[in-house]
Amino acid sequence: MKGMELAKAYFEEYGIPMIETSFSQYQGQIAAGLVGEGSECLGYDDEFSQDHDFGPGFCVWIPEDVYREIGNAMQAAYDSLPKTYRGFTRIQSAQADKRVGIFSLERFYQKYTGLTHAPKDNLEWFRIPESFLATAVNGQVFRDPMGTFSQIRSILKDFYPLDVMKKKLAARAAVMAQAGQYNYPRCMKRGDSYAAYLACGEFVRAALSAIYLLNERYMPFYKWAFRGADELKILSGTVHELKELVLLSDEMENRSRKEWLIEDICIEVGRELNRKGFTRTTDAFLQSHGEELMRSIRDQRLSSLPIMVDCR
Repeated sequence: MKGMELAKAYFEEYGIPMIETSFSQYQGQIAAGLVGEGSECLGYDDEFSQDHDFGPGFCVWIPEDVYREIGNAMQAAYDSLPKTYRGFTRIQSAQADKRVGIFSLERFYQKYTGLTHAPKDNLEWFRIPESFLATAVNGQVFRDPMGTFSQIRSILKDFYPLDVMKKKLAARAAVMAQAGQYNYPRCMKRGDSYAAYLACGEFVRAALSAIYLLNERYMPFYKWAFRGADELKILSGTVHELKELVLLSDEMENRSRKEWLIEDICIEVGRELNRKGFTRTTDAFLQSHGEELMRSIRDQRLSSLPIMVDCR
């Protein structure tokens, strides 16, 4: 049984009666679902996921003022629910923060975005790391009669404003050009495979992020970045090239193939930037695309930042 299916069934059997019997006067202000950290929130859980922080459980989100009033009582009621359900018992690891239970709606979003509300301007958007946004909008909402939780979630899911997207793509293009097209070959010429390994890693991370951005999806935590990329439609062939790139060791016999892959990945990303109308240059060196993206940003607070400044 997948974790999301388990969570929904557990909520319907135990969560709804808990709300209706013990907190009926607050029903209209109680949202519930399973969102946040954990592979089950992404739908990527498997048999290996079940050894920790997996099992029956759900999240309840209530406004901060309501949380101050009933949060402790509601958490106590939640804690009294059966620990084992359909053969699964939740094993909580010491390293993991609280992932299920009762939450202040505002503080739940603040944990991942730094804000108790939806971002209101480009800088607020820009400061939120992509993986945190991926965490804030994953999973499912089972109920939300008031709609506040879902309203913030919907704004976040609508993706970055255009200028923020351009700034992030400019940074990715610059890193891909510097680490992949420029520094990787130089490291290999020197026979410095250790530096080449690091350069390739920087390139791969930036390229994956660029592909997610061009698909208007937030790149998740690194453990799931390639898994999630398999679901992307734009530049799916480039994802396969990235997979080949990471599997090749930084030995001299692989040098020409790796350099070819890096160049082809950059060319395909540049072409997609052209197709979307973000850039017009046909230069294969992605630094040129990054500089053009910077010039097209209207928000002076973003355009005045160095090209590589970004919040992952």
